[in-house]
Amino acid sequence: MKKKCFDISYLIEIAIFEGLLTPHEKMNGTLNKVILIGHLGDEVKMHYFEGGNCIGRFPLATNEIYINKQTNEKIASTEWHNLVVRNKAAEICEKYLSKGDKIYVEGRIKSRQWQTEEGITKYTTEIQVTEFTFLTTKKDIDSGKHGSSVDAKTANFDSNSSDSSKDDFQY
Repeated sequence: MKKKCFDISYLIEIAIFEGLLTPHEKMNGTLNKVILIGHLGDEVKMHYFEGGNCIGRFPLATNEIYINKQTNEKIASTEWHNLVVRNKAAEICEKYLSKGDKIYVEGRIKSRQWQTEEGITKYTTEIQVTEFTFLTTKKDIDSGKHGSSVDAKTANFDSNSSDSSKDDFQY
């Protein structure tokens, strides 16, 4: 089978047409986009800054299940992702989400580092959430509803306006 090769400009135009790239990202010619569906591994932990900004952090678990063809054994693996939401989006997540809730998120990967009090450099990779949709919440399940009673699809919580993640706050 012959592999198809596409010119990068053609792929960028497709990404813009599909809404995966903004015109600003087109100028750059790169894409840093993450889409995840998973379950919260803990409650949303909030951190407030001077000036009124805030961030919420929580772990998200995604699962993969497959069958080992040699042993016919069912194998399950979980990948954990550190999510960061900002300002109004963080407040919405804190209010409506609980450990175990299922959520759809879009965002970008961001790596950062900080120094501990002992002078040790620590590193982490996080998903900076720009959009999300609540798929199921424990509150919905407890009340017998399927799907979220809150219109939680957020228009665009892009976090370029203030970068509070530079503060020494680790997950």
